Amino acid sequence: MWTAILLGALGVYLLKLVGLAVPRSVLEKPRVEEASALLPVALLAALVAVQTFATGPHLVLDARAAGFAVALVAVLLRAPFLLVVALGAGTAALLRLLT
Repeated sequence: MWTAILLGALGVYLLKLVGLAVPRSVLEKPRVEEASALLPVALLAALVAVQTFATGPHLVLDARAAGFAVALVAVLLRAPFLLVVALGAGTAALLRLLT
């Protein structure tokens, strides 16, 4: 296991070094700037989708999906961030308690 952790850390470090070696002229192109601005949002959306609707290799609809739906409604109603988190977590916790 430690070998995998060390190899992963080395890979991340090398990837960062490669990123630093990219010429500034490449990084200042409009397409690259647009993609780099949108990439974190896409990765976060993918993470939320996987964590909300997947258990192992299976898709599921459970308390997490209901909590996400309640949080989404709260966001659309422009609720404060902490309230959105509390409503989503509370909904999921309550449904897990009831099932």
